[in-house]
Amino acid sequence: MYVAAKGGERAIENAHRLLAYERRGDPSVPELSLAQIGEQLTLAVDRVMNEGSLYDRELAALAIKQARGDLIEAIFLVRAFRATLPRFGASEPVDTAAVAVRRRISATFKDLPGGQLLGPTFDYTHRLLEPESALALTGEPARAEANQNTMPRVTDLLAGEDLVERSPPADSEARIGDLTQDPLSLPAARDVRLQNLARGDEGFLLALGYSTQRGYGRNHPFAGEIRLGEAELEFAAEEVGFAVPLGRITVTECQMINQFRGSASEPPRFTRGYGLGFGQCERKAMAMALVDRALRARELGEEIRGPAQDEEFVLSHSDNVQATGFVEHLKLPHYVDFQAELGLVRRLRAEFEEAGTAGSVREAAE
Repeated sequence: MYVAAKGGERAIENAHRLLAYERRGDPSVPELSLAQIGEQLTLAVDRVMNEGSLYDRELAALAIKQARGDLIEAIFLVRAFRATLPRFGASEPVDTAAVAVRRRISATFKDLPGGQLLGPTFDYTHRLLEPESALALTGEPARAEANQNTMPRVTDLLAGEDLVERSPPADSEARIGDLTQDPLSLPAARDVRLQNLARGDEGFLLALGYSTQRGYGRNHPFAGEIRLGEAELEFAAEEVGFAVPLGRITVTECQMINQFRGSASEPPRFTRGYGLGFGQCERKAMAMALVDRALRARELGEEIRGPAQDEEFVLSHSDNVQATGFVEHLKLPHYVDFQAELGLVRRLRAEFEEAGTAGSVREAAE
């Protein structure tokens, strides 16, 4: 039986007050500032900017604080805010070979033009918890300034020998897909797929990328190059007739080199997977590159055997904000639906029991 619920508004107001109380925590503990979050939880800020589709460190830090550290909730907040902003156009394409590099490694070539730059990374640390005092900065680290010289990509070096497929030529007249304004439609062009993956949940993409390495796809990847640095953004302003600089953003790029292919008319060469994201997000960029390559299966004439190769599966389930909405909506009232199904189950049970009783009577009579 459905009964209308009343009086919920006051309960919701109290829930809001309780949330604010829990978010603040013990008042005797100093409150976190946005500067502290932005400077000391940088990787969390980078993830929120990536999956929130908005490059603004202060807003991402605010969202993390408001969400009590729940990064998916913070991503939701940033996306909601971004939806209120005006759209002026698209920036000029970024030449990632020209970024001011802070970190640049390759798992395929030891000696690179410009060298390997280890940069800030957990890769070489012991995964042991240390006392808080050991985490304090005890001295200025020896560090090289960001390399301002253009560093050719590993894939560009291979492309010079025609050993890897070349990047598709840029088409200045082609319309740029924009998932923040247009709904996803399938099949999707590669630019839209890459946007989807850049906004996609890191854990989901990591699992899919891992699956391709375990045989659920045709990936035998090598990390051709991973680079972290500051890229110059420019915007072509019609009023002045040339591109004007907007500023710099930190980006991470990953170029995966995958197994070669050839045909009767084409010589064997390596193929690529690509990943790019805001801030320092190597794990995300690598997973993105693995999944990007897997999603090219149809283009490259490969058999689709794994989830990571299924465009509809990947693109329709990678968005954590959408996934959260579908999962968490189950917390909302479903009284009418449940009562309807409850009545149906009771009726079916009654029919089942009645049929069983009738069968028992016939057996006794026989």
